[in-house]
Amino acid sequence: MKNNQHISYKTIAAFLDTQANKGSKFFGYAGLCTGMVLLLTAAQMFININYLIKEKNTRKDGFDFISVTKTVTNENMMKDNRFNEADLQELKQQKFIDDAAPLISNQFRVKASAGNIIPFSTDLFLEAIQSDFIDTVPDNFDWKPGDINVPIVFSADYLEMYNVFAPSQDLPQMSESTISSLTIILECHGPGGIENFRGNIVAVTNRISSVLVPQSFLQWANKRYGNAENVPAARVYLKTKDANSTELLNFIDAKKYHLNKDKTKFGRIKQVLEGVITALAGFAVVVIILAMLLFSFYLQLIIERSRQNLILLLTLGYSPEWLTKTLAKKWTPVYFTIMLIATALTSAFQLLFVQKMNNRAELSHTLHPVVFALALLILMLSILINYRMIKKMLYKL
Repeated sequence: MKNNQHISYKTIAAFLDTQANKGSKFFGYAGLCTGMVLLLTAAQMFININYLIKEKNTRKDGFDFISVTKTVTNENMMKDNRFNEADLQELKQQKFIDDAAPLISNQFRVKASAGNIIPFSTDLFLEAIQSDFIDTVPDNFDWKPGDINVPIVFSADYLEMYNVFAPSQDLPQMSESTISSLTIILECHGPGGIENFRGNIVAVTNRISSVLVPQSFLQWANKRYGNAENVPAARVYLKTKDANSTELLNFIDAKKYHLNKDKTKFGRIKQVLEGVITALAGFAVVVIILAMLLFSFYLQLIIERSRQNLILLLTLGYSPEWLTKTLAKKWTPVYFTIMLIATALTSAFQLLFVQKMNNRAELSHTLHPVVFALALLILMLSILINYRMIKKMLYKL
């Protein structure tokens, strides 16, 4: 058996017809480089999107809190579109939702007035939710039967609306500190009777657009004045680590629920962009596969046209394994060069993108390590596929 250890590819190059269909070879190289650039760019853009699209919601302990309601249409407007216990449990069981809390509303009439300070009265709706969902909860936000004073957490949005409306009605505008000093008369009446309570605004919330009272008060009052217990909620607040999660938005869409669009608008944009990038990545994979098939065709032509010479080498004692390794080494530098070119082009695209985004601090001028890892993975797969194709062809001789 001939010693093969010191024989290079150049020694056996004369036995191969390497002029066979060079067009397939170069189109294969160009396709592989193009596919790698597209795939690496798609991966880097996916990372860029996740860095850029971050909703600045009012957060508590690193969580987003968003309200969800059932969508009312012409078809279901005559039905009860509130959340029952089964709906609430389904929301809590989703892995992308950390908790869900119903926003209980009053089932009796409430009339609010502020005496002589603000000569204004109106029908009012009250709501209640568990305290850990409220962003500003003072120590005195509690109530027990027998108390005449009812603490209130007032919406900052409502305060702003009042201050816009007040001058046209000859009413004084109010600051957060001033409104906290007011005593509001809450006249509660319903089938169960009528009674007045003193309401005090103890905090202002930026998270929930409502007039919030303690759960203990509203549950008691619903039973006392409205003869209602365990009332279904029209709104539910979700506690989640990411209000823009595509999983969350897809679930909400599938259930035909309605979210606050202002709080999830970036998530909708993210969904569209991720869809485009996924399609681009899929196209890149197809291009890479077609390039490898084209190069496989080139290899088949080489080996088929050099069939007699390769059989002669095998007869002289060269093993198929050695021939496979020797032939495969010829194309390793080519694949490595293609990887370097693709990485360089992707780096140039990333640099251009960062400059177009005015050098945002969230973006890096260099490629993410995951992109480099993906480039190495494609290189290794290309070398492996090339090796297996040559080995399969030689063993068929």
